[in-house]
Amino acid sequence: MEIGEMKPTDRTVPRLWVTPAQQRWASTLPMNTVVLFVPQQEAWVVERMGRFHRILEPGLNFLIPILDRIRFVQSLKEIVIDVPEQSAVSLDNVTLQIDGVLYLRILDPFKASYGVEDPEYAVTQLAQTTMRSELGKLTLDKVFRERESLNSNIVHSINQASDEWGIRCLRYEIKDIHVPPRVKESMQMQVEAERKKRATVLESEGTREAAINVAEGSKQAQILASEGQKAEQINKAAGEAQAVLAKAEAKAKAIRMLSEALTEQNGSAAASLSVAEQYVSAFSNLAKESNTILLPSNTGDISGMVTQAMTIYNTLAKTSPKVEAEVAKDKSEELVNQSTAPQ
Repeated sequence: MEIGEMKPTDRTVPRLWVTPAQQRWASTLPMNTVVLFVPQQEAWVVERMGRFHRILEPGLNFLIPILDRIRFVQSLKEIVIDVPEQSAVSLDNVTLQIDGVLYLRILDPFKASYGVEDPEYAVTQLAQTTMRSELGKLTLDKVFRERESLNSNIVHSINQASDEWGIRCLRYEIKDIHVPPRVKESMQMQVEAERKKRATVLESEGTREAAINVAEGSKQAQILASEGQKAEQINKAAGEAQAVLAKAEAKAKAIRMLSEALTEQNGSAAASLSVAEQYVSAFSNLAKESNTILLPSNTGDISGMVTQAMTIYNTLAKTSPKVEAEVAKDKSEELVNQSTAPQ
């Protein structure tokens, strides 16, 4: 046997398959040996006389030599494809270098074998074109913020086109996004400016909160001080009112007692004695309170002063009953007029 000729036992040895988009490992086609054992998670497509016959399930299978031929071997496992880096233009005309990883699985081996020549290569190209299209709908800022939404949109677009190929795209992940150096510097400057703005705003908010707290504290202090002054004035007024009442009651009691004393025997003599004592006490304090002294013409005549005071007292005592009688007369006349008035 020459070098390079394939043996029947080499059907499971992988070989390198180079495509325009990528390099991948694929299993060689097994030969028909009548009795075949299909591995788990693989589907062998069999043709009979050049036409599709059936798909061999995992386990023991029998084929007719010469008539039956194994045409395709499809892996039912999840396949990971590295999408090469490519350039894309965002909505705001920024050129990006972006790559990703594609995860897919073959659901229908018949469609994957006869629906497209190279299903993995077709899905890879579809992922690249879809990614360019989706990036063209977003601005640069939204590309970074809506990365998850971008991946979901790419998967949805791939599944719509790959349904006829029997392939299901499970997920798509963007690995790296490279921006031009100048754009990157501008983004860094924007981030720094945004942080400075936030710091300034936070500082101003802190100053405002501090000013509000100080004003609230001053307001509460003034309110409490005014309430304290109000309570103090109320208490002071109440105390003064009670003092005035107490003085009035004491003075009324003293006047009542004095009037009772004056009605008794020798009341006039007692009044004269009290007036004389007050006269002497007043003259004794004149020089202590002021340098200017006003004296009556008869300062030395104490008896005359007492007599004059008693005369004034007797006059007032006599006029008081007359005044009371006139007041009672006026009241009675008013009552009579009211009773005789026409109804």
